Amino acid sequence: MSTGITVHIRKFIIWVLPNLDVSIEILNHFIRKSAHFLIYFGLGFLLRNAYHVTGYVNIKGSVYALTVSILYAISDEVHQIFVPGRGPGIKDVFIDSIGALAGILVFMILLNISVQLKNIFN
Repeated sequence: MSTGITVHIRKFIIWVLPNLDVSIEILNHFIRKSAHFLIYFGLGFLLRNAYHVTGYVNIKGSVYALTVSILYAISDEVHQIFVPGRGPGIKDVFIDSIGALAGILVFMILLNISVQLKNIFN
């Protein structure tokens, strides 16, 4: 189903860079895997924020956020067994998990920066 979107993206790329030869298959693969990463980046970031707000300000909150993200990624791949035209992939769980970890790390970096700024200006 994502190939339809990829066709439009490829048309745009060729319009911007007419001499670039872009394979639909390679571009579609890149877009699909990037979507996995970015969606789970958001999930990891938001889960880490939720744990922070509820009082898990130490490493435990990060571990919980990553664990929930990985379990959700696994459950998402398992459910794809039952969807026509889809199938599970361990590689997708890995990409999802790396995305969630990146989101958690970015949250922690931004939190650290905000604490440092608060200490400077207070």
